[in-house]
Amino acid sequence: MTASPHHKVREDWLALGQEETLAPEQPIFDCHHHLWDRPEGRYRAKELMADVGSGHDVRASLYVQCRTGYRDHGPESLRPVGEVETVLDWMRGQDRFPAGIVAMADLQLGDDVRPVLDALTEAGQGRVIGIRNTTAWHADPAVRSNPNPPSEGLLRTGAFIDGARALAAHGLTLDVWAYQTQLDEVRALAEAVPELTVIVDHCGGPLGVGPHDRTDTQNFRAWRDALALVAALPNTRIKIGGFGLGVFGWRYADAALPPRSHTLAEDWRPWVETCLDLFGPTRAMFESNFPVDKGQVSYRTLWNAFKRLAAPLSRGDRDDLFWRSAARAYGIDAQLFKHDTGRIPS
Repeated sequence: MTASPHHKVREDWLALGQEETLAPEQPIFDCHHHLWDRPEGRYRAKELMADVGSGHDVRASLYVQCRTGYRDHGPESLRPVGEVETVLDWMRGQDRFPAGIVAMADLQLGDDVRPVLDALTEAGQGRVIGIRNTTAWHADPAVRSNPNPPSEGLLRTGAFIDGARALAAHGLTLDVWAYQTQLDEVRALAEAVPELTVIVDHCGGPLGVGPHDRTDTQNFRAWRDALALVAALPNTRIKIGGFGLGVFGWRYADAALPPRSHTLAEDWRPWVETCLDLFGPTRAMFESNFPVDKGQVSYRTLWNAFKRLAAPLSRGDRDDLFWRSAARAYGIDAQLFKHDTGRIPS
């Protein structure tokens, strides 16, 4: 078995860094999390609901594919339908967690992906609202965020672009997890399918490992300049988060104590402010990326850091970042997040 590239979740270590919840009145749509039951850890309904109920006003969430619960029989193209079935089974009784699902359908099937999209939509009972493929690739083996990395160049193949067009025709969005070295491919894809909403995950993959030095200004500039070309296209959106990913280069997990939110806010500020400068609050959204990022930071501390970073903004801009941009992008009912609807019970 290939070892996980993610930091191990240590609840006892995270408990050493408890802090008060900041701005508890702020509604949140956690627009990017996973669920799994793997040898390296379990993150299912119990664990998710414990996190979303840890102090912040998290009104709803979005599940994003991670190869959980695939079918072990039937046509290969339809096996990812099992992920949707598994997630809905694990979260039985919850209608907001997740409120939507970004599933997996192999876009290399091109236009032939349409029957898979139909099957996913049927299995999702109205909750499948987007698709994501495994596309993050780098030539250097030190840059790995997936134990089973994809082949090089998937985003730029004609088949993938045909599959993306089928997505748009189906009324679905496309999440893309790509490193900064692939952002030109993301731009070309979004340009080729202007009718498709392309949501770029994890700040567009700024790298800090292997040949990429997080502290090097040229590396930062290369990421920023490539992301600017993506942001120039009106059909693109950005998820701000993923700083706990090993490929970003932060090593909070190596410290004796977990990081505090003020430290995280200062560490992450250049990347967050760049994303906001390029996309604006109406096309940007905060994400938890749990349980991946949980190996380096607790749920409460993570959202506290985002709240510190958003504090100088207007209430309207904060609402955009914490729920409205994501709800608009994914077609989630905005009434779930209105300030006067009350908190979801934990």
